[in-house]
Amino acid sequence: MKIILLTDVAKLGKKGEIKEVSNGYARNFLIPRGLAKELKEGDLKHYEKEKKLQQRRFEKLKEENENKLKDLSKKKIIIKAKAGSSGKLYGAVTSANIAEAISKEIGDEFDKKNIELDEHIKELGTYEVGIRLPGGVKGKIKIEIVSEG
Repeated sequence: MKIILLTDVAKLGKKGEIKEVSNGYARNFLIPRGLAKELKEGDLKHYEKEKKLQQRRFEKLKEENENKLKDLSKKKIIIKAKAGSSGKLYGAVTSANIAEAISKEIGDEFDKKNIELDEHIKELGTYEVGIRLPGGVKGKIKIEIVSEG
């Protein structure tokens, strides 16, 4: 039976893909759970058109995020934190702190989930932090942790 996937299904495919599966798998598992829909004559053209539209949206999003990352990598993000005389921070700088600083810098909301930070930063200095944006855009930005006051 030919089906179209309505969501990503592990070990089968991604949303919008057309797959050939056994009748039982489709009728007893995929369709009742809303994971897939049986492919009919008129559905094929509709889903091909939808897939092209989705591809264009994805390309636009990717381009926007590449530009955003390029702009971010040119800027130096400065985060002020309380620190002792030895350069050790009293707390730690987390991905949430970095996201907040980036949000202030770009004037737009920036999600902490987009920041790849192996461990919290606990000392003053300059660090490279990984950024992962929707559309598969990855890069690194520099942040500087300076003493407050």
